[in-house]
Amino acid sequence: MVPYMGESLESATAFLKQVDWNRFVYPFDFAEITAYLDSIAIGQPAIKAAIEITINDLSGKISEKPCYEIYIADPAKMPLTSYTIGIDSPDVIRQKVADARGFKVLKLKLGRDNDRELISTIRSVSDLPLFIDANQGWKDKAKAIDMIYWLHDQGALLIEQPMDKNDLEGNAWLTTRSPIPIIADEAFQRIGDLEGLKGAYHGINIKLMKSAGMHEANKMIHKARTMGMKVLIGCMSETSCATLAGIALAPLCDWADLDGPSLTKNNPFKAPKMKDGKYLLQALPGLGLEGIPEGLFIS
Repeated sequence: MVPYMGESLESATAFLKQVDWNRFVYPFDFAEITAYLDSIAIGQPAIKAAIEITINDLSGKISEKPCYEIYIADPAKMPLTSYTIGIDSPDVIRQKVADARGFKVLKLKLGRDNDRELISTIRSVSDLPLFIDANQGWKDKAKAIDMIYWLHDQGALLIEQPMDKNDLEGNAWLTTRSPIPIIADEAFQRIGDLEGLKGAYHGINIKLMKSAGMHEANKMIHKARTMGMKVLIGCMSETSCATLAGIALAPLCDWADLDGPSLTKNNPFKAPKMKDGKYLLQALPGLGLEGIPEGLFIS
């Protein structure tokens, strides 16, 4: 649980103690489940997502269907997923590029004074296309649009949150001028935020730890489509469990940034299978989670 979302082990534990588990009866009404979890406390989307993803997995197991089939996601439409490289020294960045074996897209964190140096370092060792995450780091619109055109020439496919999430006008100014899609990240949390972003961004970054689960994320995808917006499905620092939930919805999206298991040292599950930079959806019930340690089962 990322600190900026205001969640912790303590807040999650307190939330779980308030849940009436007898309310969850198959066949599950996920709209009602989402509303009920929201009624317990405001915010706290990650622990809500944990509960909701668990019930999605259970629903698939009971019905003997994969979650991707339940959400009508075509495995043949799985997008490439990116591998994230944070801001670091040139030597560390080159090593991280080497660690990205099997991935066909790199995601690079920018937003500081040395952005061009970081891109040049990447380009010294890789010609893979790039996702860019500026993390609200750009303050000057004129400089930002110059950087965007330069990044376009460097093979960037999209840019997440170039300016402050509260600067709707500044981000909209870039969107109307950018040769590549501008994607809302920090500016977009729950589905209620979507209408206010129309015209200010080309698309949205959906993360299940912000959307409070798969049901609302699926609604976000379809609503964004009706608004003419593109969709990136991303992740926080997540194990294979949450990642497989994102993978189940990924074929409904334009891009994927679901590299959590590759960046997590304490992932207790088997990593999702990947081929040619794309995750492989398997015909297993529910999430298709494999390698669950014995200690995680409750008798």
